[in-house]
Amino acid sequence: MKFNFQAKNSEGEVREGRIESLNRDEAIAVLQEKGLIPLVLEKEDESMNVLRNLERLWNSVDQQELAVFYRQFATLVEAKVSITTALRAIEEQTENKLLGSVLIEMIGDVEDGMPLSESMMRHKDVFSPLAINMIKAGEISGNLQKSIIFIADNTERAYQLNSKVKSALMYPGFILSASVIIGFVVFTVILPKLTKIFDDMAVAIPWYTQLIMDTGNFMQSFWWAVLIIVLGGVVGVLYYIKTDSGKDEFDQIKIKLPIIKKMFKFVYIARFSENLSVLLNGGIPIVKALMIVGDIVDNSVYRKIILRAAEEVKTGGVMSSVFAKYEEFPPILAKMIKVGEETGKISDVLKNISSFYEQEIDRMTKNMTALIEPILIVVLGLGVALLVFAILMPIYSITGQIQ
Repeated sequence: MKFNFQAKNSEGEVREGRIESLNRDEAIAVLQEKGLIPLVLEKEDESMNVLRNLERLWNSVDQQELAVFYRQFATLVEAKVSITTALRAIEEQTENKLLGSVLIEMIGDVEDGMPLSESMMRHKDVFSPLAINMIKAGEISGNLQKSIIFIADNTERAYQLNSKVKSALMYPGFILSASVIIGFVVFTVILPKLTKIFDDMAVAIPWYTQLIMDTGNFMQSFWWAVLIIVLGGVVGVLYYIKTDSGKDEFDQIKIKLPIIKKMFKFVYIARFSENLSVLLNGGIPIVKALMIVGDIVDNSVYRKIILRAAEEVKTGGVMSSVFAKYEEFPPILAKMIKVGEETGKISDVLKNISSFYEQEIDRMTKNMTALIEPILIVVLGLGVALLVFAILMPIYSITGQIQ
């Protein structure tokens, strides 16, 4: 049976989670053994399971929190602290409810004799395939501590890389959002007041001025409908890119858009190189490592290419021959990987590739504002010029006729 619980720890903090047990009494006993005082203990049914899934969607664990978790975990394991003690120490101080409940379940699993990797596999919505397989490889080889350190370093670098990309796109995103809001206010509030003079004087006006006037009057009268359409469009687009077909199209758009396409390509190459290097260093066979990286590279275009490389290696070929056929991978990258394959130092070569492209991404993100700002200024300038020409010029013309 599965039970959802709320319990207090030794410091009086309330923890939530789920526990498996034969009956209610045994579930209470297990919680007490873990130093928790049960407050609420309810048997899980299908409706509660649905609510729990919705809660997981709302209370997700972001990359920064995972990076902190892995680093703390690596530090405690390196200090010879047992896995369950380390997990309990992290659980007691984590502020994320979902991560806290997951850690409580993992503590119970490990105490029941389940391998750490198998327990993590039960929470694929929190832990990546790379982390699960690295932990599993560490358990098999006896180098669990080394595997956790690898994951901690990898997660921190991935978080830093994603943060740079988000920071680079934040400025143009803010400017565009502000422009849309200001444009909406201008058309619904300001423009109808300016154009009222044309209606009062009953003068002939150009067609483009009439078009803008009609647009302003419509938006003033039906602003709520326009707002619903805009919000519905945004929600619809966000929903569509969550679907398989939508994500495939969005992944293709990201590597084809002017200016930012190069940055995204470098991000995917750096992610591929870094993660594959980590997996190979952790003792994961190259075919399996390529399949794992294909799942976590987070782009369907690159995923298909990487999986083709895995098939090539499986049949006795080399992955560099596959990468050389696609423009998504620069020619120099395929040549460097080929050298690594021939010398048997593929992991070191991939690490160098990752470092190089991370430096390029850092340089590009710093220059991104300088590249996009002129384009935004020109677009906004044209919009303002259009309004000035369509509204103010007829006003000046009417003023001249009156004089």
